[in-house]
Amino acid sequence: MVVDDSAVIRGLLTRSLEGDPEVKVVASVANGQMAINTLQRQTIDVIVLDIEMPVLDGLSALPHLLNVDPHVKIVMASTLTAKNADISLRALKAGAADYIPKPSSTRELTSADDFKRELTEKVKVLAMAARKADPRKGAPVPAPAPGAAPAPRVAPVGNIAPTTSFTLATPIRPKPEPGPISLRPLPEFRPDILAIGSSTGGPQALFEVLSHLKDVKQPILITQHMPATFTTILAEHITRQCGVQCAEAKEGEVIVGGRAYVAPGDFHMLVVQKNGQNCLTLTKDPPENFCRPAVDPMLRSIVRAYGKRVLVTILTGMGHDGQRGAEVVVAAGGAVLGQDEPSSVVWGMPGAVANAGLCSAVLPLKEIGPYIRKIALRQAA
Repeated sequence: MVVDDSAVIRGLLTRSLEGDPEVKVVASVANGQMAINTLQRQTIDVIVLDIEMPVLDGLSALPHLLNVDPHVKIVMASTLTAKNADISLRALKAGAADYIPKPSSTRELTSADDFKRELTEKVKVLAMAARKADPRKGAPVPAPAPGAAPAPRVAPVGNIAPTTSFTLATPIRPKPEPGPISLRPLPEFRPDILAIGSSTGGPQALFEVLSHLKDVKQPILITQHMPATFTTILAEHITRQCGVQCAEAKEGEVIVGGRAYVAPGDFHMLVVQKNGQNCLTLTKDPPENFCRPAVDPMLRSIVRAYGKRVLVTILTGMGHDGQRGAEVVVAAGGAVLGQDEPSSVVWGMPGAVANAGLCSAVLPLKEIGPYIRKIALRQAA
């Protein structure tokens, strides 16, 4: 479903989405109240939701939509302003699955091929996630075993105790279940630096994880797939909500323990050594895994600067960014953690590192922060 108060925008978004034969827009409405009414009558996988609308705006409609259908995936679509970035992040904390910066005019939207491609990809991936969470929405998926949720996979830790609604037009074939995940032993060192990579669903996951890390002494480097302006606001939200001193990275600044640094939108964030100190540098090198900022170059640079005493966490996100960088970390003797599938909005990035056998633990989101904290506060080895 597409929700936007502009009929022109709704039409453009609908045509763009239906340019992919796997996507069908089943509803197109002008405000949040109409979206709620529609969702009460129809089964919908994904909602593309504008922020500023009459009658009921997107942020106000969000909790009501999720109350009607807790499994529907909502993508906030807004023009790229500081105000809308702040609202989008508030929406993510309230349960939206993702966000996308919307071109500011119909003329720009008509020619914005990158936006159209990104929106369609997000919709398709989130629709599959919605159907997996609620099999009634599509083709059957294997039912979970009865009883409690699967136990987290953990290696021995030693001494650590405008809104248009749409649906997929074709059935989703469930992916074959991967084999058992092979875990690596967790190294016994205390890390010198913590690194986190995330994408779809990442802001919510970051808030949860970082809320447990306010007293760690290591620096924390974060690459979240996010455009400029959004990354600035993300760092501000982390500081306010998590109690961790966090800022968007600046060119040439010395890395300080106990602080978190977010890669700015449209820049790769790397670590370099200058005059015997580890510093941050920002580059416009080509995107990796279709992303800039990307997790892989950050991880490679961290290993060059810090060696093996690195702890990496890969959180929810589509794609496989972070896998190659994690391979470098593991080869150097560092450690990698991954978020588990049930707690991920999209199990792409963490699934890639888990299925590649790179992780020492694959954990539910709620357990990741405390686990990192225990490792970070170890006695030096």
